[in-house]
Amino acid sequence: MPEVLDLRRADDPRDVIHRACEELSQGRLVVLPTETFYTVVGASLQPEASQYVRSFGEATLVVKGLDEARDYITTLPTAARKLASRCWPGPLVLSFASEMLGGLWKRLPANTQTALTTEDRGVSIRTPAHAVWHEIQRLLPTSLVALADTATGTGWRTAADAVRAVGNGATLIIDDGPSRYGEMTTDIRFQNAEGLWSIRNPGVVSERNLQRLASEIILFVCTGNTCRSPMAEVLFRRALSRRLGCADDDLVDRGYIVLSAGLSAAVGAPASREGVELLAEEKIDLRGHESQPLTERLLNQADQIYAMTRSHRQAILAERPDLTERVQLLSPDKSDVSDPIGAGRVAYETCKQEIQRYVEALAARIVPETKTTP
Repeated sequence: MPEVLDLRRADDPRDVIHRACEELSQGRLVVLPTETFYTVVGASLQPEASQYVRSFGEATLVVKGLDEARDYITTLPTAARKLASRCWPGPLVLSFASEMLGGLWKRLPANTQTALTTEDRGVSIRTPAHAVWHEIQRLLPTSLVALADTATGTGWRTAADAVRAVGNGATLIIDDGPSRYGEMTTDIRFQNAEGLWSIRNPGVVSERNLQRLASEIILFVCTGNTCRSPMAEVLFRRALSRRLGCADDDLVDRGYIVLSAGLSAAVGAPASREGVELLAEEKIDLRGHESQPLTERLLNQADQIYAMTRSHRQAILAERPDLTERVQLLSPDKSDVSDPIGAGRVAYETCKQEIQRYVEALAARIVPETKTTP
């Protein structure tokens, strides 16, 4: 029977992690907890280990995250990029047709490639949301091969379940108590580089949440997120919904999420009084707005980022030069949207009209033809 190490009772959890790495590097199998179920794991560069994992059922390639996934996929569909960046680490498996794979995939042993490939789904990739995986992958110079949740029947919720199911098939089991969800990962299959996807196996992440996660996220940025960017957010939401022929609240279902943030914003500050009053005249309610700072998470998730001024854009790119293509000025002529804070109602009216003109032009570029509700 495999040795069971209780991570919660270990004098030093690092010793348990190092032991798991040793077993994996020697080509042996271990059982690790994930947020969904416990699973059998082997090192991808150990072909016999990969074949052993496959003997239990369908196998999944486990990578550190989106960046490593790119190393295995020739052309990553846009929807796959969005889902991975917004859900990984997490209970989502992305499956790709075999012809979409390349790069590091071709460097894996032939037996590992065979173990990971199935006729109906191609190759599936995952990044579990459990600290054990993060630590092991930080120490090992290879990706991992894990037994898919669907191969475990009703799933191994506890280490004891895994002991009974695995028998002598693994040398080590790391026990970290009952898995968080105790439900299957959601498995999404991409058929081609165009990004058409379907749910192969339902699980923790619902179809509605998947639609939200795959949405186009458009982010407006100013300084304090109490004036210009909140007005841009709600005015753009109104302009886009009109072009799509839907209500503002239905934009998410149409594939769009509109947000705003500030480079120096506090958390939870209300919109400026003048902005609230101006937009109320157009039956747009800004009273519920709460400011939020621009974070790395927002920057990573946003597909399009519109800054109010050149200095805003420069500040973002100074920290994240990799976002050059995604960070644009709201003004098509590259001019700054003036800050009306403290300048009175006339300045606010001018600012609002300026922003409205820009966001309506933006909505027209995104949705060239106005649609009507059936």
